[in-house]
Order: sequence, then C-alpha cells, then structure tokens
Amino acid sequence: MFSIDLTLKYSPLPLSVQRKESETAQTLYQEILTALKADSPQLLELTCEKDPEKKIAVMSDQIVAVIVSQKDGTATGRAPGFFMQS
Repeated sequence: MFSIDLTLKYSPLPLSVQRKESETAQTLYQEILTALKADSPQLLELTCEKDPEKKIAVMSDQIVAVIVSQKDGTATGRAPGFFMQS
C-alpha cells in the first residue's frame, strides 16, 4: 500500500489518499506535479483505493508539498516525511 500525502498552506495536518500499487501511486504523483506546474490553479479531486468512499477536492495552488511513501507491515512508527539526522 502506498500513501500520497499532500501538505497544504496554513494547515498543520496532511491530506492522504492511498494506492495499492506503486505504478498507480507514481501516476497520481505525476498528475499532482503537473497541476502544480500549471499556470492557473486547478481543482484536483482525489479518491482513496483503501476506502473508496473517501474523496478529497483541493485547489492545486494550496499544495506546498507532495510525499509518496510505502506503507507495509514493518512500519517503524515514524510519521511519513523527510527527517534530518543529527
């Protein structure tokens, strides 16, 4: 299972949807990047494969970061994202 997390402006919590396959997660990631690069804001409607009733609609100009991470049975308990080692 792969999680696609969107970080929004002025929001401390990410929005997340999930994909079962790496290929579909990467396709969605590329679609979001394309919307972010567009000259005008676009409305993105995302659905979750784990819970098909879960839907999110967000304007592309409100997204500040996109993270794709793999969720598996050996999770370390660490939140998704990038961390600096000290």
